Amino acid sequence: MCIAENYLALEANIAEACRRSGRPREEVRLIAVTKYVEMERIDQAVRAGAREVGENRAQELVRKMEYFDAAGVKKHLIGQLQTNKVKYILGKVELIQSVDRLELAHEISRLAAKQSIEQGALVEVNIGGEAQKGGISPKALPEFLSVVSALPGIRVKGLMCIPPLVGEADARRYFAAMKRLFDQMAELCIPNVEMRELSMGMSGDYMAAILEGATMVRVGTALFGARDKL
Repeated sequence: MCIAENYLALEANIAEACRRSGRPREEVRLIAVTKYVEMERIDQAVRAGAREVGENRAQELVRKMEYFDAAGVKKHLIGQLQTNKVKYILGKVELIQSVDRLELAHEISRLAAKQSIEQGALVEVNIGGEAQKGGISPKALPEFLSVVSALPGIRVKGLMCIPPLVGEADARRYFAAMKRLFDQMAELCIPNVEMRELSMGMSGDYMAAILEGATMVRVGTALFGARDKL
């Protein structure tokens, strides 16, 4: 497996999906998911052109932070975040993409205000209504955004979702529903809330997500191959 070749193939597919949806390539950001990936393979992806990375666990992100900073890549926390781990990544990532409950939003706000910084975040939406997944329900989203908008130190930049595992073709309806929700939230013009980024789509369905309006796709396996837990 050649990671550089995988990266070029991803770039070609993303460009094709953008072309098919009538959007410029620059509108879609590729987040290389580095969960359980050793540093040598991450370095290969960075050398191939990867400029943004996503980690699922705060402790793994912290372990790789020195390399990420030296490489000049943008960092994202994309997995569920425990409130007691916020302090380790606050101000060190561009986006916490998995704000899925008020308790977490309040802790980000509290620590960010204490440090006089502003932390960007995406609100995770449970678009499939799955009991085993975190995220805000679509119906509860307007009220959730209104509450978070009043908190200092946290700035919502958009939405994120992980749709049900139904295959690329069937996932499109969930992505389409997310884009409608994204546009509806933008129309509300909630103070201190931006609908700039729509993070959706992973290795098995990222092209469908782009066709439905994703501005970020989070790709791991299609870039790095199957990974073993470190």
